[in-house]
Amino acid sequence: MNYRHAFHAGNFADCMKHATLVWLLRALMRKPAPLFVLDTHAGVGRYDLDNGPAARTGEWQNGIAKLLDDPPPPLADYVGLVRSLGLYPGSPTIIGGLLRPDDRLACCELQSDDAAALRRLFAHNRQVAVHHRDAWESLGALLPPRHRRGLVLIDPPFEDPQEFAELADGLALGQPRFSTGVFAAWYPIKHRAPSRQFLTELRESGIRDIVTAEFCLREPVDPARLNGCGMLVINPPHRFEEEVPPILASLLDRLGSREAGESATVRRLVDE
Repeated sequence: MNYRHAFHAGNFADCMKHATLVWLLRALMRKPAPLFVLDTHAGVGRYDLDNGPAARTGEWQNGIAKLLDDPPPPLADYVGLVRSLGLYPGSPTIIGGLLRPDDRLACCELQSDDAAALRRLFAHNRQVAVHHRDAWESLGALLPPRHRRGLVLIDPPFEDPQEFAELADGLALGQPRFSTGVFAAWYPIKHRAPSRQFLTELRESGIRDIVTAEFCLREPVDPARLNGCGMLVINPPHRFEEEVPPILASLLDRLGSREAGESATVRRLVDE
């Protein structure tokens, strides 16, 4: 599976991931203490939907394009940020756009060209550090941060069938090092077996307080097609299970086509 950001920017999976990300950051910012945010698979930071790879695939037409006009209230914050930040903002741009003066962001990107583009984007922003380094290595090298509060966003490309196992291992490495932090891990849903195995591993890992938000446009039975996606969250902020379902329902209302098996769910995987 090839999930390079440039080809899929603004598609339904990006909308689900970024709308949830915005909620997580806003929830953490309800308290005044400064935050550290680590974006392990940062990409280039922003994407031109009218030219280049995103224009060739056109996936954004069935994603963010359907949300821009008169977004429903649960999506208004996310869509407003997209409009204000310019082009289509990737996760580091969204995070950077929400940082308060004492917050800090570390972005990791292994692709040399993408890391260089990210450095140019944040060249004059002292709150953001860009690292040209492996995402999984960063979970050991950059955690724990000086700040006791924060968010770790893990959004692998899932080009390798082993990436579900790497994601489970990465969470098992990073969470004990930053036990007070929130971890948010995006994953694709093509057919159920890989994501089910991943969630089983997390359930049996010994990590506490885990929820999953999943968004499917159709029954996930075709292993050659991205049918949905999920966000696994460790240490979810207060009211995640009450306030994220309306976000997913609004996305489904705008982006769904009433295919069999479409769904938007939030469920607790492991208790606190």
